[in-house]
Amino acid sequence: MILDILKYPNKKLRTVAKEVEAVNGDIKQLVKDMFETMYAAPGIGLAATQVNFHQRIIVIDVSDDCDQPLCLINPEIIEKSGEIEYEEGCLSVPNYYENVKRANEIKVRALNEKGVSFEIEANEMLAVCIQHEMDHLMGILFVDHLSKLKQKRLKKKAEKQSQKL
Repeated sequence: MILDILKYPNKKLRTVAKEVEAVNGDIKQLVKDMFETMYAAPGIGLAATQVNFHQRIIVIDVSDDCDQPLCLINPEIIEKSGEIEYEEGCLSVPNYYENVKRANEIKVRALNEKGVSFEIEANEMLAVCIQHEMDHLMGILFVDHLSKLKQKRLKKKAEKQSQKL
């Protein structure tokens, strides 16, 4: 089922997600729906917060053929190094792209969609995507990494767009 994606400046995007207590049937269905929503959007990452479920779940697929789905439940970065500046966009901030600096290499511990713990090392685009989606779980948007002036302009533009809907 394709879920509705919250759009900036919706205040629900600022909600801090809670830990997933158990990977049960409801969580597995949510993960499936999140993948379907992300692919349909189309996007390369989606946090549960963006679809108004405030639990620590993210789905990602940075592959060209959309055939490498990655689910991270209760993700935590356990190592990071280097720095990369990458142009980011966001399904919750449509048609807006800006360069953001993040760690270039990270190691993450999480549960998969079956509830099994694993660790993954990521760099470049995958590392950027994971950090971007993990920010969502903390109520942080990529635009928060921008200058105050750019944030102000974007917020005005987004508020005008939401009034047209």
